Amino acid sequence: MINFDIIVQSLDVLLVGLGMTLQLTVISLLIALVLGLITALMKLSKKRALNAIANAYINVMRGTPLLVQVFYIYFAIPSLLGTRIDAWTAAISALSLNAGAYIAEVFRSGIQAVPRGQMEAARSLGMTHRQAMRYVILPQAFRIVIPSLLNQFIITLKDTSLVSVIGFEELARKGQLIIATTYSAFEIWTVVALFYLVVVLALTRLSEYLEKRLNVGTR
Repeated sequence: MINFDIIVQSLDVLLVGLGMTLQLTVISLLIALVLGLITALMKLSKKRALNAIANAYINVMRGTPLLVQVFYIYFAIPSLLGTRIDAWTAAISALSLNAGAYIAEVFRSGIQAVPRGQMEAARSLGMTHRQAMRYVILPQAFRIVIPSLLNQFIITLKDTSLVSVIGFEELARKGQLIIATTYSAFEIWTVVALFYLVVVLALTRLSEYLEKRLNVGTR
């Protein structure tokens, strides 16, 4: 039999966990947006050194599992430096670095999707390359990549569950702690799954709406 009393009693704690999950997702993505944009511009730069750094970062982050990255930041780096990193800092760092690599490729494709004539037109008006990129190219690129950025938001939201392995008390970790004392695995994991599902479906609908509104496809 399903124990509805346990579900009701656990809702407050799980909602706190959901709040932490959303907070972790938003902060990580804000950092990742800046990191991704800078990396995309480095990859598109004509300077080989910047290209190499950007490619190395993207390849490492996309070529290794996020769980390994979390462990590396939380355990390996502190072990090397003889210090300690708290779970919050490790979680933010891992999620930001991971999402930043994917967002860099999203921005790169968005910038390259803007017709070359836009840059030429801006330069013919007397703008420098930097001004043209800032005022002409990037606004158009950002409009193109909005649906893809929302998709990355969804991916990062689900990825936050991985940081529970280092004790960060987001939604999945809160569920684990409740189960450890109540032994109601079915009820708690069902509620946790429903919380994720509701948020992801809402973001998916928003992505679909913006995609139709902007009349662009996700990349």
